[in-house]
Amino acid sequence: MAGMGMRDIKRRIKSVNSTKQITKAMELVSSAKLRRARERAERSRPYFHTIQDTVKDIFSNVKGIKHKFLEKRDIKRSCYIVITADRGLCGGYNINVIKKALENMEQKQGVSVVAVGSKGRDYFRNRKYELDGEFIHISEKPTYSDAKKISNLVLKLYEKKMIDEVYLVYTQFISTVSQKPEVIKLLPLSMDDNTEKKESFEYVSYDPSPESLLNYIVPKYIESTIYGALVEASASEQGARRVAMENATDNAEEMISKLTLNYNRARQAAITQEIAEIVGGAEALK
Repeated sequence: MAGMGMRDIKRRIKSVNSTKQITKAMELVSSAKLRRARERAERSRPYFHTIQDTVKDIFSNVKGIKHKFLEKRDIKRSCYIVITADRGLCGGYNINVIKKALENMEQKQGVSVVAVGSKGRDYFRNRKYELDGEFIHISEKPTYSDAKKISNLVLKLYEKKMIDEVYLVYTQFISTVSQKPEVIKLLPLSMDDNTEKKESFEYVSYDPSPESLLNYIVPKYIESTIYGALVEASASEQGARRVAMENATDNAEEMISKLTLNYNRARQAAITQEIAEIVGGAEALK
């Protein structure tokens, strides 16, 4: 029995060691991808903030703007752009952003989803949510053209009054070990949400009109906001995966240590038993 137990333990040690090698490799890959994703996020933030400041500037300097993107509607259908990963093995990253979306949804009726990432798509599809669109295989390396496609879809639905408001749900990258799910209301734009200004420009005119400028700048604002969320989510995904794989590797090493200790104890017990049998046999021959 002791020998059989030792064989089982050795087999288990080998299996856990193989898993550890995989998780360690995935940790190294995620570290490299995280570095690139952080660089993309840092490069995109200045453009994102410039577009935001421009829209705020228009709102704060011109009163009484009438525009389709500012129109208050009776909310019959809300659309949520939910950004998740295409793969798992990243801890609670996917479920946390999905929970954030669900918290903001008052009920299932009157809600549609634009799913970015196969994990979010599968979750909402399996629970019979209405999908207005799906964008997969872009979560790790998003591009501006991806953000433009998503933006074009929701703007088309909004202008046709198939949806009455649009929310963006993504994960903000804070640090390698910290990511925070966020919700942004994209449409309709609210002047009340953009009242803070660092500097006041009293003598600003817009030619031919603020409304015409909004026709151009709002799609750019939506695109840049979505792209900013995509690159933030990409960095968050790699950070979460790196931490998850690091924890898995540490757990594997701890299991190997415990299994090795058990193996040594079983081996010592087997040797002790063999010595006792030899001594007993010798005594019987006297």
